[in-house]
Amino acid sequence: MKENKGTLPYSDEFQEFLAQFLTPERKEVMKTVIEERTRHITIAIEDIYQPHNASAVVRTCDCFGIQDVHIIENRNKYKVNPKVALGSGQWVNIIKHNELEHNSEACMLHLKKKGYKIIATTPHTDDISLYDLSIEEPVALIFGNEKNGITDVVRKHADGFLRIPMYGFTESFNISVSAAICLSVLAEKLRKMDFDWKLKEEEKKLIIHEWTKFRLGSIDKFEHEFKRLQELK
Repeated sequence: MKENKGTLPYSDEFQEFLAQFLTPERKEVMKTVIEERTRHITIAIEDIYQPHNASAVVRTCDCFGIQDVHIIENRNKYKVNPKVALGSGQWVNIIKHNELEHNSEACMLHLKKKGYKIIATTPHTDDISLYDLSIEEPVALIFGNEKNGITDVVRKHADGFLRIPMYGFTESFNISVSAAICLSVLAEKLRKMDFDWKLKEEEKKLIIHEWTKFRLGSIDKFEHEFKRLQELK
């Protein structure tokens, strides 16, 4: 999610003020979409060097209701391809791991600390089939880069390895296609589970608040007016 921070912290009153500048149709769409968002499944992509592939993964996550996308930047920096992303980066949280020497390991440890089971995607035939993967626990799917796949660091920290069944001569799918296939299957499976995979109410409020700020554009003038009205009370 692109930053549009402003200076004011979240409050119900501030959000109510901002929401009046959205159309009823937009507010209804946000309300509907947030109810289908999840953090039970998340995605991490490692050192992708083709911007259209990374942007396509972000777009796919938005389409299937995945709220968080982790971008591991070792050698390659992620740049949004607007023609592919089509604004989807405004609706999902993009968490970049790029501050350390070994960002792949930092991301893996971060995800494990959050309670995720790390599942790395590979074309190996002796791994877990996509259709057999259990998602009763929170799952983080890790996709390697276009040329070399996942790194040894990811292999070391992975709790399991996922393969998509294939029946042709080609060894693997394109990264963005792999992510789309995996999320299509797992998002459908998730919505048939009998546990609560949705966001908590406080998470929904904060995300709706960020979405609202993005739709309004520059937030400074709205903050200024809100402060002025507060001072008149």
